[in-house]
Amino acid sequence: MTADKRQIGRLEVSLVGLGCNNFGRRLDAASARSVVEAALEAGITHFDTADIYGDGASETFLGQALGARRSDVVITTKFGMGDVPEALSGGDPRWVGRACEQSLSRLGGESIDLYLLHRPDPQVPIADTLAAMNRLIDEGKVREIGCSNFSAAQLVEAHAAARDRGLRGFACVQNEYNLLHRTPQAEVLATCASLAMAFVPYFPLAMGLLSGKYRQGRPGPSKTRLTGSHDPTDEALVGERLAEVERLAVFAEKHGHSLLELALGWLASNKQIASVIAGAMTAAQVRENVAATTAWRLGADELAEVDRLTDGA
Repeated sequence: MTADKRQIGRLEVSLVGLGCNNFGRRLDAASARSVVEAALEAGITHFDTADIYGDGASETFLGQALGARRSDVVITTKFGMGDVPEALSGGDPRWVGRACEQSLSRLGGESIDLYLLHRPDPQVPIADTLAAMNRLIDEGKVREIGCSNFSAAQLVEAHAAARDRGLRGFACVQNEYNLLHRTPQAEVLATCASLAMAFVPYFPLAMGLLSGKYRQGRPGPSKTRLTGSHDPTDEALVGERLAEVERLAVFAEKHGHSLLELALGWLASNKQIASVIAGAMTAAQVRENVAATTAWRLGADELAEVDRLTDGA
């Protein structure tokens, strides 16, 4: 079982989290329940979902699977990316409260632990969205707030807006980050450090490329997120991308580890990472992800070698 805990604002979360984006899309209610049960048994206390996942079914399935154990975990959910009523946009204050009520209804319980604006809304001043999210905190409907898919400049803008308006700011940002996608390293991680914000990476396995299922010169699995929704000749599976994956896999094997352990352990080795939210299709995958995340803490020399192998991505 995982005992590693880290902080997102006032919330304590398990370093290993569970991404629930497959609930209601690739997993039905019974399968989702099995995955949640395995996560709880493995010591996972952080569950990540969104109102757009499975058209709301992800939140419903997660709430049903947790039941009375809802108060024992931290749930992150998001709003602002799906369809909103006509004349509104994702960050519109008039939508924020309505979106929250809908998520609460699906999840069950009296409050959402961590509520994220799923993407920036250029149509609405961030101060207005923050004010609406703060009202949810004041009403006891939300414990902490955050954002996703924000650039460093947008994080700074949001921080300044919260300060100037006397509002509670974002406790975390959730952006894509993995061994093959290092964009946050350029500015976002440094900005998080300066603003005392937590960082949560999504797509930690690069949509399966870092799971160990894809190796150069070998056929990939037939039913995965990548092969199930993309042409098998997708450039992500051939050429330099897969060659990079192969270099990382060989490096991991030379150190007595799997590529999965490298991909998740590399993230967990970074103290700025609050929680690694890998998705899972089965109970077995949950257990594999937990074991992989806790199996390897890379040292400075190993981290430098990974940078060399990927050219710092």
